[in-house]
Amino acid sequence: MNSRFFALSLLIVATAGLRAADYPPPTEGDYVLRDFKFTSGETMPELKVHYRTIGKAAKDEKGVVRNAVLITHGTTGSGAQFIRPEFAGELFGAGQPLDATKFFIVLPDGIGHGKSSKPSDGLHAKFPRYGYVDMVEAQYRLLTDGLGMNHARLVMGTSMGGMHTWLWGAAHPDFMDALMPLASLPTQISGRNRAWRRMIIDAIRNDSEWRRGDYSAQPQSLRTAAQMLWFMSSNPILRQKDSPTLAKTDEALDKFVADYLKTGDANDMLYALEASRDYDPGPGLEKIRAPLLALNSADDLINPPELGILEREIKRVAKGRAVVLPLSDKTRGHGSHTIATLWKGDLEVLLKQSEK
Repeated sequence: MNSRFFALSLLIVATAGLRAADYPPPTEGDYVLRDFKFTSGETMPELKVHYRTIGKAAKDEKGVVRNAVLITHGTTGSGAQFIRPEFAGELFGAGQPLDATKFFIVLPDGIGHGKSSKPSDGLHAKFPRYGYVDMVEAQYRLLTDGLGMNHARLVMGTSMGGMHTWLWGAAHPDFMDALMPLASLPTQISGRNRAWRRMIIDAIRNDSEWRRGDYSAQPQSLRTAAQMLWFMSSNPILRQKDSPTLAKTDEALDKFVADYLKTGDANDMLYALEASRDYDPGPGLEKIRAPLLALNSADDLINPPELGILEREIKRVAKGRAVVLPLSDKTRGHGSHTIATLWKGDLEVLLKQSEK
């Protein structure tokens, strides 16, 4: 999930400048992929991938880029969600794990998200049916063709971006020195994780106001989608603490939904959730060569540890290690992936172990 699941883009805008002096400001750009062919067989003459970069790339004597870091976001999010005190402010500053004076940090907006090409740009339901494999391919081409990166020091991501990280490791095993998927599982979307997505998909597709994607005003089903995002994003203890009465719960839910509806789009939401249909990293886990640290939290309703999937599947990754953060007053359920103080020590260990 993205930052709007627990803070929304308004908070990003309001707080992004608080630690801005600690690291260089992001540089934004667009890279256009010509005649991009999706796995569905559909093509787009021009697929725009928006991105933000912080720092400068550095090559060794052989011309290999050694300091590139790719960080990918969650469903319905964008690279902008990382420019905030609890993430960038803990990682990108001087002396911090991903010190932007030493690393070249790339924060792309995935296909269908942020300022990259997406259904709401105009094609609506005629936009090509993209999947996670397409999103990873676009990221790879952005780095290699668009930014001239022939190697990555680290590939990491949160939620959907975490799932992309597993796919990156199998698809391009020699491209990176290390991998860090957060808030994700290395298995096909199924069980409750599939169910809540399917509920939103069906709510939108069966909404008469959706008009097969050609609506002039957002259909009411987008409100249902926003409610479901709020429901899945945090842990029950925190929800109860913050909303201990019926009135306060309704107030919190209504505020989240109202804020979401200011920028949300039903087609963008529908496509983003349907994109997970081709996510299945299981067959490629043995192909992953780089050291990999998978990090989840015990209070994540989307990836609950009691399933035992992470512990089982990580054994198939040659240099894989899994960490599940215990429930505490600092964890935020699925949203723990963006609270870097919870896991930046583990990131430092991963970077140290993968030094070359």
